[in-house]
Amino acid sequence: MSTEQYGNPGLSGIDLKPGSTGTTTRLGVTATNVVSQLRRMILEGQFAHEERLPAERNLAEEFKVSRGTIRTVLQILEQQHLVTRKVGSGTYVTHREPSNQHDISAITSPLEMVEVRIAIEPQMVRLAISNASHRDLEELRIALRQCEDCGGDPEKFAIADTAFHMALAQCSKNKLMLWVYDRISEVRRYSQWRLMKARLLTPERIDYYNNQHREIYQAIASRDANKAVQTIKNHLYGVHDDLLDTEG
Repeated sequence: MSTEQYGNPGLSGIDLKPGSTGTTTRLGVTATNVVSQLRRMILEGQFAHEERLPAERNLAEEFKVSRGTIRTVLQILEQQHLVTRKVGSGTYVTHREPSNQHDISAITSPLEMVEVRIAIEPQMVRLAISNASHRDLEELRIALRQCEDCGGDPEKFAIADTAFHMALAQCSKNKLMLWVYDRISEVRRYSQWRLMKARLLTPERIDYYNNQHREIYQAIASRDANKAVQTIKNHLYGVHDDLLDTEG
């Protein structure tokens, strides 16, 4: 694991803030977004097994939500067996990555990852058209805004892009699809992808990908299945071709 990407500098150096501003104690989109981001950080190893999470007040400040919302978020993560809360001590990460998952992620190339995405994401989008709730679409919109707010930074975009496509998987309402896509996203943690993205994710390509992300979101929000499927295909085949060009 690269200390450059996954070292634990504490809250400083980790951008925990969701795209929205303003404080809310409403359990819903904001709390769901915090759950999603903290879950992703745990699964990506930014908080390691048996490591204590920051205090509730610090998390509340970083995410711009109330401590009550943070407590609810931690309860959800505990139900997902990602953390355990110890009275008087704090909240500790219990998630441990299985070794076989580590192995397959480490040996999968970026091209292989995109080939699998081409196989499953069109169906994922079809399911999203049928099943996504208003709350799911709001999560997708928030993830889109994070992609668009990355300022051409490849590291920020890579994180936001993963969140956007994970939000698409969530829109499918298919638990197995979400699990499969979570495994796909693991590939981005490893060296082959980290070396590639610095060359692949130019500011021009980031802008182009974000235009496609917005088209995908708008098509899903308007329940336009044909356009959504065609746009996701264009997007993924474009990424595939860009990877080939970058490797060449």
